[in-house]
Amino acid sequence: MTRFDKFFGLKAITLTAALSMTAGLALAGDNNFSSDQILNALKPKPATRGLSAGPQADPAAQAKESTFLNTVRNRSTRSLSTGEREQIAELAATKPKIDLEIQFDYNSADIAKTSVPSVQALGKALSDPSLKGSTFVVAGHTDAIGGEEYNQGLSERRADTIKKYLVQNYGLNGTDLVAVGYGKSKLKDTANGADPINRRVQVVNMEANTTASK
Repeated sequence: MTRFDKFFGLKAITLTAALSMTAGLALAGDNNFSSDQILNALKPKPATRGLSAGPQADPAAQAKESTFLNTVRNRSTRSLSTGEREQIAELAATKPKIDLEIQFDYNSADIAKTSVPSVQALGKALSDPSLKGSTFVVAGHTDAIGGEEYNQGLSERRADTIKKYLVQNYGLNGTDLVAVGYGKSKLKDTANGADPINRRVQVVNMEANTTASK
């Protein structure tokens, strides 16, 4: 009888531990944003009257920004120079943005199955009428593992993959999506370069309308 109790007691402990581990993995992998969360993050922030004449509303600055964005439309990601990538990052710093923990297959630009819902939510959000006409930057980032050149190329291919997915599956205009790769040059967690949090896709609403009648 004692052996019987010990046996089932041990089985119960093992089952409980297994369930706890499964729950932990489910929580750890639940990093997908909903389309509403993405939409809210990317919506242009309303300008206040007090700032309407400020630097951000300067017509000359806006015209310069639009001119630059027009030079990087329809460009392949690998054709962007270091200077152009940095200029995009500088402009994006003050824009509505969101970091999506989109994972890819190991050493690949193929979207991992667990991250497909995030990409689908992104496509739904960018298709919303409230974002119609905006230009979006799709920026790929890697972790710090591996060489600089390899990571740069990998981040570019991954950014291109997201752009192609959005164009092919959601009918978005490719000229409104600027894909750019940053490799491991802009880590989200600089103290832990190997942390998966660094492997992300950042989407930025550049708020530059391209075709008002679209």
